[in-house]
Amino acid sequence: TEKLFVPVLRESKIVGWRRHYPIFGKPDFAFPRKKVAVFIDGCFWHGHPQKYRVPQSNHEYWVKKISRNVARDKLVTQTLKDKGWNVLRIWEDAVAKPSTVARLRKALG
Repeated sequence: TEKLFVPVLRESKIVGWRRHYPIFGKPDFAFPRKKVAVFIDGCFWHGHPQKYRVPQSNHEYWVKKISRNVARDKLVTQTLKDKGWNVLRIWEDAVAKPSTVARLRKALG
């Protein structure tokens, strides 16, 4: 999903981003000079409040798995914020929305 965000960044002429930047939580995109970390969260894997549906098969496994992912996301976000980073979490279905670009521009100041 994060590969869909690269053209959005380029078309919007947003520069200064890095992939695979070595900070806690491994953000999909980092803007080191501005200390902005961007995570592109899949609706299924990160438990989107309205769109995530627990699979019928192996129900208990999936409930635990997605709950752990959500808890880890909260830990990563808080840890980075404590270190002075601004963290943006973008749902996969919102990658190309103009409001997403606006949020990023605002975070980059």
